[in-house]
Amino acid sequence: MSVTTDSALSDQLLDAALLHVPFDGWSDASFDAAIADCGVKPDLARAMFPRGAVDLAIAFHRRGDDQMAARLAAADLADMRFRDRIAAGVRFRLEVCDDKEVVRRGTTLFALPQYAGTGARLIWETCDRIWTTLGDTSRDVNWYTKRATLSAVYGSTVLYWLGDDSEGHAATWAFLDRRIDNVMQFEKVKGQFNGSPLGKALAAPFSLLGGLRAPDGLNDLPGRNTNR
Repeated sequence: MSVTTDSALSDQLLDAALLHVPFDGWSDASFDAAIADCGVKPDLARAMFPRGAVDLAIAFHRRGDDQMAARLAAADLADMRFRDRIAAGVRFRLEVCDDKEVVRRGTTLFALPQYAGTGARLIWETCDRIWTTLGDTSRDVNWYTKRATLSAVYGSTVLYWLGDDSEGHAATWAFLDRRIDNVMQFEKVKGQFNGSPLGKALAAPFSLLGGLRAPDGLNDLPGRNTNR
């Protein structure tokens, strides 16, 4: 099977599953129904998605990342403050989701202990795509702190968005702005502290962090420390 055909079949199975997920969740029932709807051989579907609906949920999340990155790359952000560009990335990522129930079911799935690590990785991937698409070139410890901070903002915003019934999700976007403002205030205070006598005195114990380097792709996480 060619790569193109394989990709098309993956999309077909995912699209079919999305019709069932709101009712049955990311479950074997949804996966089996998608297989039946597409007329795909079960062995072939399992070869493509070994963990069934869990792998379909991952594919759905990454599809949303691709859509967000394409929209962000095409947007005219030249006149925006950088913090507003970050907010736009988070907003675009949520706006590509047509059905909140599908996202809610995914949130439930990745809250399970056996999948929590996968869920955290997916959020990290989303935030990495936002920073990378916006042109982030950091390769030191800032690479990690930027993504970790945005992951916390993104995760809390998703939960708020799931319960938001305000017109145009205005309440969610206001919540997002507040969270980003909090981060910016923290960065300002951190900068002031680092320049203070106490901050300088405490700099030595944390100097090892200066050797941290970004990974060569997400499969290389957690990266490396050049001080070793």
